[in-house]
Amino acid sequence: MPDLKLLALDAEDLGVLAIQLQDAIVQMGEMAYVEREKRFALLCNRFDAAEAPQEKRRRAGFTRRRAGLRFERVLGVKVSGIDRTNSKRFLVLLSVMYESLDGQEPEGHITLVFAGGGAVRLHVECIEAELKDLGAAWRTSRKPAHDQGE
Repeated sequence: MPDLKLLALDAEDLGVLAIQLQDAIVQMGEMAYVEREKRFALLCNRFDAAEAPQEKRRRAGFTRRRAGLRFERVLGVKVSGIDRTNSKRFLVLLSVMYESLDGQEPEGHITLVFAGGGAVRLHVECIEAELKDLGAAWRTSRKPAHDQGE
């Protein structure tokens, strides 16, 4: 499968990125907000559910890919439920959601929701995001699993 390169400019586009990012593994130290550039970015190991047909996955394992995710036009960032003192800590990204600010699109909040109840909320002027694979894929025997409560 060729490297993924996706751009999101509205809520529908962001939903497509969210699907590709579900179950991505993010190291706390690989997230950064550059205030002067209004940019938030992270590196992740995304789970590639589309890589192989279901019956092949059981035999060959699963695939992860190194990817970069960046958001432009970010006015502020709030982190909740995550210990930011441990830069080596790994987080599992469950979803990416957009909510307009008081119904005044395009300004709003993009929330990255992590397993365990943590979240990163970006205050954005508008939706402008890019997801890009950064290298070769690798096999893993581990498939993400979710409790009913997640």
